[in-house]
Amino acid sequence: MASAGAAELLLGGIVMLGASVQWLTGMGFALIAVPALVLVLGTTQGVVLANCVAGAISVVGLTAGWRQVRIGAMVPLVIAAGCTVPAGSWVAARLPEPVLLAGIGILVTLAVAFVMGGVRIPALAGTRGAVAAGAVGGFMNSAAGVGGPPYSLYAVNAGWSVREFVPNAQFYGILVNVFSVAANGVPRLSGPAWSVAVAAMVAGALVGRALAPRVPEEWVRRLIFALALTGGLSVLVKGVQGML
Repeated sequence: MASAGAAELLLGGIVMLGASVQWLTGMGFALIAVPALVLVLGTTQGVVLANCVAGAISVVGLTAGWRQVRIGAMVPLVIAAGCTVPAGSWVAARLPEPVLLAGIGILVTLAVAFVMGGVRIPALAGTRGAVAAGAVGGFMNSAAGVGGPPYSLYAVNAGWSVREFVPNAQFYGILVNVFSVAANGVPRLSGPAWSVAVAAMVAGALVGRALAPRVPEEWVRRLIFALALTGGLSVLVKGVQGML
């Protein structure tokens, strides 16, 4: 019982931290939480829980900014993501867990490196860029729970401001996570674990909302990158160890 209680507390801490970051930046839950969740719950359950929580946070966050959603730009992204989500689920279901862990670790680490570098890729401009970013994001989201970085790269190349980025990220997050949950199912957690996860999500949202006006954006970005890189490398190492 003690170990189960400790695991639930750890789960709550992970969800609360990820939810706080998502409220501060509009994205980031997956980068922060997925590496830790897959280590605590296993690859499949960790990914689908991340899909559920990230989608729920995006729903609440979008209530205040839905008027800023650029529907014309987001439609190609969302449609492309919906087309590749089943492929991501299919691949993830057939890979051995160590290989999937290593893949998640590599995806998270590379995604953070690209976003940190502010990489500009001309191919991600316009409608073709939106389709490419959405397709890669949908696959990554259902396979590894990390579908935001391709959207971030698209937004960087489109020259969007933070004010434009956040509500559109939440809109994208809702739909791509709905697609992923439909493909992967919901997490098989115990009643207490679900209660802890929901309470942690609410607490994290309150903390993030309270900190948003007080914490400089650059500090938040550095924290996200540091935690995400640490998590991604940890999962990669565990996956590689499992393959040896």
